[in-house]
Amino acid sequence: MTRYNAPFEIHVHGDVPLRDDVVFSQIQDALKPLWQYAGARSLAAAAESAYEDEPGIRFDATAHVLQMCWTVPGDEDFRQVIEEACMGLNEIAASGAPLEVSFYDTEYDEEDESSEEEARDDFMMCFVGPTPAAIMQVQRDLLVQDVVHIMERHFDAAELGDVVVAIDKLFTDRFDALVNSMQLGRPPRGYGGASGHGGPRKPRHLH
Repeated sequence: MTRYNAPFEIHVHGDVPLRDDVVFSQIQDALKPLWQYAGARSLAAAAESAYEDEPGIRFDATAHVLQMCWTVPGDEDFRQVIEEACMGLNEIAASGAPLEVSFYDTEYDEEDESSEEEARDDFMMCFVGPTPAAIMQVQRDLLVQDVVHIMERHFDAAELGDVVVAIDKLFTDRFDALVNSMQLGRPPRGYGGASGHGGPRKPRHLH
């Protein structure tokens, strides 16, 4: 179903390493929530992005990587759709990977100086991987990168060792709690949260 006057343009961006034995039909099945949301009957029919300068959804068979730089019109219900797609990708991923999902308010006019309304833009990070440990590893790596980047404005990198150790302990404790709760047999959740309501607009990825 084509979504006319959709309140958001939704952009999904990220690269997911896939297992060597994965074939295109498995990718199409994993991403079925996405291409059905776009109103298509197959992944190939929905793979093209709403913007010509974006590659869309592509499978690099040589590197065995799913590449996503894809925009689709939609609403808040896309959050559930992307989670379902992430659950499918968990089954075919070779390692942990992040996916960025950006919501751009289509009704917001940056040039309307008289408007006091803020854009309803939003942003969330999704994480996929073959195991909970793989997902937590990529979450940990991104957090360390972000924290160190911010703190290096005030401290030398050599001074931040204790900060990294503290972050590692948080993730170790979380993983131990997961093991102790006997949840390792269940599929991991598809995403790790959302943030960034309103405020300055985040530019689309350009290629």
